[in-house]
Amino acid sequence: MNDISVYFRPVNNFELPVAPNPLYKRMGEVIDIHSAEGGFPDLKDIDIALIGVDEDRRAIANEGCSMAADFVREYLYRLYPGDYPLRIADLGTLMRGHEVTDTYFALSTVVSALVSKKIVPVIIGGGQDLTYAIYKAYESLKHIINIAAVDNLFDLGEGEKEVNSRSYLSHIILHKPNYLFNFTNIGYQTYFVDQGAITLMKNLFFDINRLGMARANLPEIEPLVRNSDVLSFDVSAIRQTDAPGNGNATPNGFYGEEACQIMRYAGLSEKLSCLGIFEFNPAIDRHGQTAHLVAQMIWYFIDGFYHRQDDFPNAESDDFIRYTVQLTNHDEGIIFYKSKKTERWWMEVKCTEDIKHKYLRHYIVPCTHGDYQTACSDELPDRWWQAYQKLM
Repeated sequence: MNDISVYFRPVNNFELPVAPNPLYKRMGEVIDIHSAEGGFPDLKDIDIALIGVDEDRRAIANEGCSMAADFVREYLYRLYPGDYPLRIADLGTLMRGHEVTDTYFALSTVVSALVSKKIVPVIIGGGQDLTYAIYKAYESLKHIINIAAVDNLFDLGEGEKEVNSRSYLSHIILHKPNYLFNFTNIGYQTYFVDQGAITLMKNLFFDINRLGMARANLPEIEPLVRNSDVLSFDVSAIRQTDAPGNGNATPNGFYGEEACQIMRYAGLSEKLSCLGIFEFNPAIDRHGQTAHLVAQMIWYFIDGFYHRQDDFPNAESDDFIRYTVQLTNHDEGIIFYKSKKTERWWMEVKCTEDIKHKYLRHYIVPCTHGDYQTACSDELPDRWWQAYQKLM
């Protein structure tokens, strides 16, 4: 691995309060932390790397979110881990470049290096424009990916030449060569989005999910998260009373416990290899409320990660029940897989071998039991049709 330590400054010294029970260690006592005294962590045998990012120059109406990481650490380090061996390193805070593009380059380099070693970066702080830098990391690895964004609007920024927190998505979509297979929005609020943007997203066969529908049936969100390589979480997607520390906070949004559930879905997904929690602004937080919530969200991601079951469908595995559903006007039928270990579902989109080779892990689509029931009712599931359109 390249020497990525040059991009980081050590974590500020934190004094944990005295533990009520010294027999049990808290996160801050078991995470390998980049400190001035101990130096940069050894990344051998590390599963997850925490990364703060000192960058907010293109965070629209939210200057101050570059300070997020240290405020989150203060609460995260106090939490107790679950009953599993914790192999996590806190790499410190990625330093701000002379230009914003320098920060993007540094973050892309770091994410690329970590992902190539199967270490999951968890990025804390900065504007959501950093999602573009994450995407560039996968481009350098030549990985075709799916991105999911928990956000109350689509960051298309029509006509904007500069990448920022409101335009990063259009820059990803238009980037050539393109390594984005699918984009999923979770939690958009219709009054923040013009109809032209909604039409564009549908024409691109992207998954878009209104806040009300997502909240009414949160388990339907799980396959969308499970299908993603990257999850980009904008704190403004959480209602203001639960997360006041955001310059663009609004009255409606996900509740804190729903945000934590989405994060656990992300942790449980073997496919997901990078997580970013953006736009938390401690300068306008109240009594550390948002910092505490973000810390708990990360805890739920970690808990999910250490409960992964490695149950992606494999033709050579006996851990799945295979169903073939015949549909009228669909000669070959649809193949569904149900994991014996987790009872999670997938469906296979029939395509040629060359497409399978190019889009490995994209032609088998995470789904729900409801999609199987839809097929049994002689209807094509929407998830299947959207994936088919992109593959063909």
